[in-house]
Amino acid sequence: MDVEKVERKEVAVDDDGRVRTGTVWTATTHAITAVIGSGVLALPWSVAQMGWVLGPIALVVCAYITYYTAVLLCDCYRTPDPVHGKRNYTYMDVVRSCLGPRDVVVCGIAQYAILWGAMVGYTITTATSIMSVVRTNCHHYKGPDATCGSSGTMYMVLFGLAEVVLSQCPSLEGVTLISVVAAVMSFTYSFVGLFLSAAKVASHGAAHGTLLGVRVGAGGVTASTKAWHFLQALGNIAFAYTYSMLLIEIQDTVKSPPSENVTMKRASLYGIGVTAVFYVSIGCVGYAAFGNAAPGNVLTGFLEPFWLVDIANVAVVIHLVGAYQVYAQPVFACYEKWLASRWPESAFFHREYAVPLGGGRAVRFTLCKLVLRTAFVAVTTVVSLVLPFFNAVLGLLGAVAFWPLTVYFPVTMYMAQAKVQRGSRKWVALQALNVGALVVSLLAAVGSVADMAQRLRHVTIFQTQL
Repeated sequence: MDVEKVERKEVAVDDDGRVRTGTVWTATTHAITAVIGSGVLALPWSVAQMGWVLGPIALVVCAYITYYTAVLLCDCYRTPDPVHGKRNYTYMDVVRSCLGPRDVVVCGIAQYAILWGAMVGYTITTATSIMSVVRTNCHHYKGPDATCGSSGTMYMVLFGLAEVVLSQCPSLEGVTLISVVAAVMSFTYSFVGLFLSAAKVASHGAAHGTLLGVRVGAGGVTASTKAWHFLQALGNIAFAYTYSMLLIEIQDTVKSPPSENVTMKRASLYGIGVTAVFYVSIGCVGYAAFGNAAPGNVLTGFLEPFWLVDIANVAVVIHLVGAYQVYAQPVFACYEKWLASRWPESAFFHREYAVPLGGGRAVRFTLCKLVLRTAFVAVTTVVSLVLPFFNAVLGLLGAVAFWPLTVYFPVTMYMAQAKVQRGSRKWVALQALNVGALVVSLLAAVGSVADMAQRLRHVTIFQTQL
């Protein structure tokens, strides 16, 4: 009897008819996987723009803001009561329940813009990683003074072709496997970057860098460039902590009791805490290794040991090949669902074709998926070729995502659900956080766009360089 009771408890059905098995540890793992990504590679450069005083402070403050707003968002998974209310399965469902349909449109635009922007960033990052592999091998075999320049245009096109093929998959069937592989790869290249930076610091016998970062004037940069890069660095750091838009989906995997919001708050603390320690370490150690000359992608600053650098860059590529689809499939699903409902009788959207593979298996597709997904990936690749600026793209993504998705919606939804009294201390403090985050996002966006404009004057379109 006792065994039967335990088994029944383990497969207990939730109030919506689903079985959830997630715990604080699985949620923590998903949180770490969601946060740690290619943005970590730009952290040493970001710290270099701010210096030893403001750089570490920015890393810690962004981590705390992300955690604090995540705690607010955890209480909105169920509405109107955070423990016994109706479940919301996605971020947009929470916005719809707490704020209404008008805000859902704004949220959707911001969320899907970030997803698409991340795809652009991943295309650029993949190309720079492959170029770095080619360059390190060239220098290893031909000598450090050899001319080893290469263009990333071909690599972007090849990456785009690979994603065209993968995008024809109807959905991400093996999402758990993809998540595990992505997590392993992201930790691989992050730890290699941290190890190589620490070794470089040890070889110097001292840490490089200055209190205020990159100098203005002789031997440095112009005042305007310093300002734009400083603001862009803020966006990079904000992008590195992007997490809120995936939190509700993670919380929806958690079993109860204890209540889902309690478990998710602990998972957010552990996940963001581990990530913050890791980010501060790699950002500061990387800056100590390179000083104010820190490269935009820290891995491109190393040539030896070439095999270890190659492993890290290959890990980046493997991670981003899968991560691209994780971001792309929700975008595909969104516009395909809308188009299918708009033209319910059209064979272009609804007629399914099958290509036999033998053994009773077949590849099934619609003309809509074949044509529109291919066109979508092609446009994304072209935009990546036109704007091949790793740091500027990351900064702009961070600026776009930080205020609306990380601060505004969590704060506003929490105040609506908790019925925070207008004019109270808590209301004033939350609104101050809201306004401060908006100012930071606007400044970071201006810095990134200004940097793009400056760079476009000195590059040849469709000729990406490392």
